[in-house]
Amino acid sequence: MKFVILTVVVAVANAAPQYAAPQAPSRYSESSEEVAILKHDFVQGDNGDYKLDVETANGIVVAQSGSSDGPEGAVVKSGQYSYTAPDGTHVVVKFVADENGYQPQSDLLPVAPAFPHPIPQFVLDQIAFAAEEDAARARGKSSGPSATYGAPQ
Repeated sequence: MKFVILTVVVAVANAAPQYAAPQAPSRYSESSEEVAILKHDFVQGDNGDYKLDVETANGIVVAQSGSSDGPEGAVVKSGQYSYTAPDGTHVVVKFVADENGYQPQSDLLPVAPAFPHPIPQFVLDQIAFAAEEDAARARGKSSGPSATYGAPQ
């Protein structure tokens, strides 16, 4: 009986689907181009301070520094990086990362419209209507639905 059970287990194991090893997802294009690192300077200071300078043969340049001067010993970083976009545009991004978050600055980043910008009339009408409702409610003459049910008057 044990032999039969063992035979069945072996048969099931052999019949199980065989899966190929998973392929690592390609994070970048299918290019296998290797890019030389022309400069890599990393200086680790005391108390978490550091300075990093990197330059590659394809024009990527990174310069940043950090220190633990932030609140509760948090690391504060600042620096810049630059590269050439696929369309040939030279991209330069300066940044600060501190207790206020990551704050990039670049001529290529989108900018919100200047304020005050013109407010559409339908928005002004809605604000006026809401103010009228608030005033009527304060006087006890609400024109809106009641929060309580009661007998009709």
